[in-house]
Amino acid sequence: MSFESDLEATAEAADDLPDAEDIVQDRDEIPIRELFDAAFMTAHTDFDSFDEMVEASPSDATTADDLSLVPDGTWDEFVAETTVFDDEKEMVFAVRDHWVAEQLGLDESLSSQ
Repeated sequence: MSFESDLEATAEAADDLPDAEDIVQDRDEIPIRELFDAAFMTAHTDFDSFDEMVEASPSDATTADDLSLVPDGTWDEFVAETTVFDDEKEMVFAVRDHWVAEQLGLDESLSSQ
């Protein structure tokens, strides 16, 4: 998937983007449920929420808070089987681009490409 190049092209075409500082506002961490929102999950996975995905994984995890209970190799296999991504790394980069696009108001522009 080429989410990053789509985001870059859309951002370059945008007339007026806010400063990154206005978007992040001294946040050290973005909550996982905010990153993996319903729009991202329903568009790219077999699930409606990230908690639902974690609960369905082959582990004892029941919510995103328990994600560390899912072994890495098992999680990568599960991601490949239940999403449009090959592994966790690809999914994380895609959700990063989705979140940034949403914060910059580019999410509608990206979905129309």
